[in-house]
Amino acid sequence: MVCMGNICRSPMAAAVLSNRTADWKEPKIIVDSSGTGAWHIGQGAHPTSQKVWENAGYKHTHAARQFQSSDFFATDLILVMDSNNFSKVIQLASDEESRSKVFYLRSFDPALSAIDPTSAQFSDLEVPDPYNQSIEAYEETLFMIERAVDGLLQELSRQ
Repeated sequence: MVCMGNICRSPMAAAVLSNRTADWKEPKIIVDSSGTGAWHIGQGAHPTSQKVWENAGYKHTHAARQFQSSDFFATDLILVMDSNNFSKVIQLASDEESRSKVFYLRSFDPALSAIDPTSAQFSDLEVPDPYNQSIEAYEETLFMIERAVDGLLQELSRQ
């Protein structure tokens, strides 16, 4: 999971996915998150983000880190939150195999799965950054993430 600072959206998405797949044996899911920026390296999650995921029943510990090109070698699937993150991650990809691992998280939301991320509708696939907004903005972010994770899990369970 990749967002900008790795303190709001991507740790929230990691909390959802890791909790929902904790008992999966096949495929075994190992979840990590990172940010394209270096502002918060080593810090915990934004307090509101953590509060929202904990209120929803998810348990997750987090320390922010920056996405690195080496992540392509250790990761099968890279799920980004918005077009800025998509562009920055793609720029670090050294080959087509690496680029083929990068998807918008919301492209797995069944209601949005028909959207081509290279089309003018790409913005519909973005998870807006709730950084320092109201708790309702964080709750809406969680809702978007949960729908996308539901779709991702449906996809993974078919494989």
